[in-house]
Amino acid sequence: QVQLVESGGGLVQPGGSLRLSCAASGSIFSINAMGWYRQAPGNERELVATITSGGSPKYADSVKGRFTISRDNAKNMVYLQMNSLRPEDTAVYYCNAGAYSGYGYLEVWGRGTLVTVSS
Repeated sequence: QVQLVESGGGLVQPGGSLRLSCAASGSIFSINAMGWYRQAPGNERELVATITSGGSPKYADSVKGRFTISRDNAKNMVYLQMNSLRPEDTAVYYCNAGAYSGYGYLEVWGRGTLVTVSS
């Protein structure tokens, strides 16, 4: 089994910042791409950012210039630094990873962490 656990969500005012963290654990040989997705009430889950095992990031247009994704391969961690937050960034943020494990290749999701941007 491979598990992903997110942390760092909360309530923040517009223009503020938050840093999300995601820790992967379990029977992991290596992790391929990792990413962050979000789902707002009434909306479908959407891609926020992804990062390859080599550290190459990609971002949704809506967060470019405001969010930064990074990872620590030694710790099996991925981070999302969110700056200049807007009310429309309010959502549950989910961590995602493709992992080679004792069970083969798995696509794994975390349970999510809620980010609320409001004054």
